[in-house]
Amino acid sequence: MDSNFVHQVKPMRMHLSNNRRVFMTANVADGGMSLRERMLHAGLFELIAVMVFAPLITWVTGKPLHQAGALTLTLSCIAMLWNIVFTASFQHIERQRGWRRTLRVRLLHASLFECGLVVVMVPVIALWLQVRLMEALLLDIGLILLFLPYTLVFNWLYDRAKARVLSGRLGRLSNP
Repeated sequence: MDSNFVHQVKPMRMHLSNNRRVFMTANVADGGMSLRERMLHAGLFELIAVMVFAPLITWVTGKPLHQAGALTLTLSCIAMLWNIVFTASFQHIERQRGWRRTLRVRLLHASLFECGLVVVMVPVIALWLQVRLMEALLLDIGLILLFLPYTLVFNWLYDRAKARVLSGRLGRLSNP
């Protein structure tokens, strides 16, 4: 096991408005987020997802918005819980085996995460919408395909907003 895995740091450049650079560090193992920020990130991600995907599910399935909204909220809670459990377990295995976060390890993580989520969500979707498992699977596959670009765009925008907030705070600290 690599004892330095959790303590590795990666320099991250922040550009301030006055063109001075401040170098910050972010823990590679946790993405540099505090628990509070992780909760904010997850909460915003899921709130926006519910607002976007509930009407979409209503449109695709013909089910009422309140039913699609409740399903979307339920799926969101399942995804957050699965994310906590799965990621903690996967990180434990990473540390145990001394794995580095290579592309291959990230692909394994993402694939296993999504497979586990499908196994849990398809029966929930089928029961909730009173459809066959195959229909629920097709709906879930559609959601996965929509969540990929949503996740990319959300995280890109979140990172940009975070950089602006940090840049503003650091600017105020460096120019009292």
